[in-house]
Amino acid sequence: MKSQNAFNQSHANSAQRKRNTLSRLVGLVCLTVSVGAFTQVKTTEKAPQVSEKKQPEKTAQTEEAEKKQQQQQQQQQQQQQQQKNTEVEAQQQEAPVPAPIAPKTSEERVFDLVTEQAKELAAQPYVQPEQNLPAELADMNYQQYRAIRFNPEQAQWKNKAKFEMQLFHPGFLYRSPVEIKVVDDNSGIKNMLFETDRFIYEKDAAPLKGSVPKDAGFAGFRVHYPLKTNHYKDEVAVFLGASYFRLIGPGQIFGISARGLAIDTAEASGEEFPAFTKFWMLEPKAEDTKLVFFALLDSQSVTGAYRFELEPGLNTVMHVQSTIFAREDVKKLGVAPLTSMYLSGENDTRNFDDFRPEVHDSDGLSMHTSRGEWIWRTLNNPKGLRVTSLQDEQPKGFGLLQRDQSFVSYQDTEAHYHERPGMWITPNNQWGKGRVELVEIPTNSETNDNIVSYWVPAQPFKKGEMREFDYTIRSVNGSLNKAAAARVSQVFNSWAALPGQDDAPEKNVRQMVVDFNAEEFAHLSDSIRLIPHLSLSSGSYKDLEVVQLPDKKTWRAQFKLQPENDNAIDMRLYLTLGGKQVSEVWNYVWSANEVE
Repeated sequence: MKSQNAFNQSHANSAQRKRNTLSRLVGLVCLTVSVGAFTQVKTTEKAPQVSEKKQPEKTAQTEEAEKKQQQQQQQQQQQQQQQKNTEVEAQQQEAPVPAPIAPKTSEERVFDLVTEQAKELAAQPYVQPEQNLPAELADMNYQQYRAIRFNPEQAQWKNKAKFEMQLFHPGFLYRSPVEIKVVDDNSGIKNMLFETDRFIYEKDAAPLKGSVPKDAGFAGFRVHYPLKTNHYKDEVAVFLGASYFRLIGPGQIFGISARGLAIDTAEASGEEFPAFTKFWMLEPKAEDTKLVFFALLDSQSVTGAYRFELEPGLNTVMHVQSTIFAREDVKKLGVAPLTSMYLSGENDTRNFDDFRPEVHDSDGLSMHTSRGEWIWRTLNNPKGLRVTSLQDEQPKGFGLLQRDQSFVSYQDTEAHYHERPGMWITPNNQWGKGRVELVEIPTNSETNDNIVSYWVPAQPFKKGEMREFDYTIRSVNGSLNKAAAARVSQVFNSWAALPGQDDAPEKNVRQMVVDFNAEEFAHLSDSIRLIPHLSLSSGSYKDLEVVQLPDKKTWRAQFKLQPENDNAIDMRLYLTLGGKQVSEVWNYVWSANEVE
């Protein structure tokens, strides 16, 4: 800065010197002309003799006057220049000095790289990933695949950091290889090559050892971290099959899954499954408690660059930043999609020949609206495909939750459904107008993921467009809503008839029972009651009431539902106390065809 200022000052002084010299020359010319004219006039008016005698005396006086005048002008000009210089220096001191631009970190450079690759891919026709696995891998059965384990001694970053990464073997259902790269500040980006020494081949898989090519790639990876003790690193995140990933915290087991994007889910044209084809894993430092990595997403209609920041803990958190590009027009864009399973629950009218009272990974969709309202939509296993939605502008959050975490509700000593976590999505940037869409697909097996939820922007995603999304995924136990004093705990749905009733109503007349956990109101007097508020999209109801159950912490709202024709009924129910809403909103969609 000093050298630059010195250069500027030198340049200004040089210019000023040129201006001063020019001024003096101009002044001299003017004075000379003036004096000449004066002299000429005097010469004309006086006699030559007189003029000859007096001219030298007058010329000397005139020259002295010229010198004084020039000196005065120079002093004035110098003073003016000094004043200008002072003003310029003051302005320079007052003006903010621009901060130096810091060089990009390796993390920023990688994200730029992935984003540029996604952008270039979007401008090209889609190419289906190659499935060039040897037949012995592509055709292996489930038992063979289970007989292949990763050797934990070969884990990436073992004994170097809190995080470790293990890899999944290609084959069976996972036939499209996934590239995995490791990034560190010293060696840059290194592509991880497949090596059979990383795996343990047992039983029926033993003949495969040494026969897998090094370009086979991987089916995915999993991340380990010490959640409970420093002596053991728990599995906290899994990316398998390129499309899905899972998160868990302590005391949780894998159930619900997340995805990068959902495209045209439940559309007649068929669903598109964007997949992560490449990963860039930033090598963690010894004491890092967060793991950062990047992924490239590709499909027929979209491409995307993703940044993941994994933070294990009591509720493991994944911060997701994505930049997606539309290769083609997208009919329905599903942002932050969640996939789960619901086979049966207390609200289901279908009887499964099963000793377990309930079988599901999630039992409801929760949403926190922009207005601050909490909504709980109970899940169902419908007889036909059902797509419903909750509209909002800039929602505060939504997720699929396993609210019921009592072993008694499931009685399953193998699947441990009571330990399945929910996943909660919190937007971090402006999502604008749109809707949370819930897709419920009929199923007869708990092996099928039949529940999907995601955010659908109101603005269509057109070819050539780019959009950015920033959100957080959190694994959660039970209910996330702590704001409402009363939260839905269970729902029952049955025929509104008494056993042996002579004038029993039709089977589609339902007795609806909604229990709210409301321990704060355990000791309300009989004169102060919780008041139910119910609204229906169609049909009618009667006998609406709220009663306190013997446990003193549960309040039961119940009513008889009368459908109108075969129209689906969208119900909303909440409780107030003293005119103030004290419960979340229970929301449920029921159809007449649900009756067996």
